[in-house]
Amino acid sequence: MKSICKNICLIRSSIDEIKKRSVADGSVEILAVTKTFPYQDVREALNCGINNIGESKIQEALPKFEALGALPDGVLKHFIGRLQSNKVKRAVENFDLIQSVDSLKLAKDIDRRAMDINKIQNCLIEVKVSGEESKAGISFNEAEKLYAQCFELSNVKICGLMTITPLNDDPQASRPYFKAVFNLFETLKEKYKKKEFSILSMGMSGDFKIAVEEGSNMVRIGSAIFGERNYGNQ
Repeated sequence: MKSICKNICLIRSSIDEIKKRSVADGSVEILAVTKTFPYQDVREALNCGINNIGESKIQEALPKFEALGALPDGVLKHFIGRLQSNKVKRAVENFDLIQSVDSLKLAKDIDRRAMDINKIQNCLIEVKVSGEESKAGISFNEAEKLYAQCFELSNVKICGLMTITPLNDDPQASRPYFKAVFNLFETLKEKYKKKEFSILSMGMSGDFKIAVEEGSNMVRIGSAIFGERNYGNQ
């Protein structure tokens, strides 16, 4: 039997305690990563006060959103996976925040599709901290350039940064990456002074406590809320 509400309460309690030693002020949002989990689990999480849900595959997300029906006021849908150009249209039509912008080309594609439906699309720039070529994200050194280039796009609003750290059994191994991205986030906030640039999405089920200590204000949590994923059902 799943204990989704209990898990959410435990995570919130942990975050409240960790915030006492965080390098950043302000609240921390829980983004419930609902990929691979059925819509019934998502509904339970929403009933327990979750206001942000995240999916990484358009083809999985859309039937789930349809099954959920109208979401409660204030609930936001986040796209957190790698976004292919042929999926941009549906992502813009169905998601409130796209967390995985990693190139000017993708940002322009999003801008064009958002313009088509008279929408301002909120986005995050995904910063790659891993040296692995297969990983998504823009390099740390190119992130500021991309951010500045996006100012020219009338229908894209960059609201912050996202990062995914390399897989490691030790959560502490993520700390230097979180530190570096937090410093970049603070630098961009101070330099460009854009009010909407306010989200730092760092940390997942295994390392969110370290991420919050190092300044994250949005943590992406799936298995710690819903239990282990069964990818065999995909």
